[in-house]
Parts: sequence; structure tokens; C-alpha cells
Amino acid sequence: MKGAPPPSDPPSMRESALGLVAELLERLRDPDVRELEVRQGELRVKVSRDGVPSAMPAEVVSAEPAAPSGAKAAPAAAAKAAASTITAPLTGIFYRSVSPQAPPFVQVGTVVSPGDVIGLIEAMKLFNEVRSTAAGRVRRLVAENGQLVRAHQPLLELE
Repeated sequence: MKGAPPPSDPPSMRESALGLVAELLERLRDPDVRELEVRQGELRVKVSRDGVPSAMPAEVVSAEPAAPSGAKAAPAAAAKAAASTITAPLTGIFYRSVSPQAPPFVQVGTVVSPGDVIGLIEAMKLFNEVRSTAAGRVRRLVAENGQLVRAHQPLLELE
């Protein structure tokens, strides 16, 4: 029969790959594991967790063992640091202004309030406004104009 693909073994290879991915993701649930990679012949599967717990499914996050009482100081310090840092709400290309000729939304020393636009992130050919989540004076611009930023990556620091 012309036009029909020749009989081959891709479905079993696909099933094998899916089974391997499922097993790797299950092993990635361990909070101490950040990245796994397996190679079987020409097949290579790599899974990783970028250290962002919110990227993991809720059941995985809630399945992690509770931290000992002495370890509660570290999350409090991280929350304080996060309050003075504005992070990217999504992954994409970060822009400090509407166009190359336009002035940037914020510069070092600019005072921002919650809800002020501090930049744009282009994702899937759409420009998304990035708004400040805290009030303060811009101490440092972390992300460069035109830089790829990941979700939850710091964009700027406030005083």
C-alpha cells in the first residue's frame, strides 16, 4: 500500500520512553534529588527540578517531610529576602522599556509602589506587564534588558 508508513517499532520505543520518564519523575519526588538522566541506546531522558518548589505538583510538595523546628529560621530569612526582591511571574524575555527608544520603566533609585509596572516579559509572542509586588526604592537591577528570565527569578532588588 503506497503512502502508508513502513511497519516499525516507534510505538514500543515511545512507550518505553514514557515509562522511563514516569519512573524518573517518581524518583524526582525525593526532596534531595534535583536532576536525573538515563541513557538507553539512542534514547536519552533527562529530568530536573530547578529548585522552585512551586513548579512541582502540589502533592509532591505536601508529601515532603516537615522540617525540624530548628530549620524554620531559614524559610523566615528567605521570606524576608523575597519581600525586598521582585521576581519574574513567568518565563520569557525581560524588557525594561516598551521600546528601545523609550525610557526604562524603573532605574536604580526609582521609588515603586505595589502594582507599578517595572518591565515587560515576552512569552509566546505576547508582552506581559510585570508589576511590583512591594514598595520601596530600587537598589539594584538584576535582570538585563533582553535577557531570558525564568519564572521566580529575581528581576530587581528594593531597599
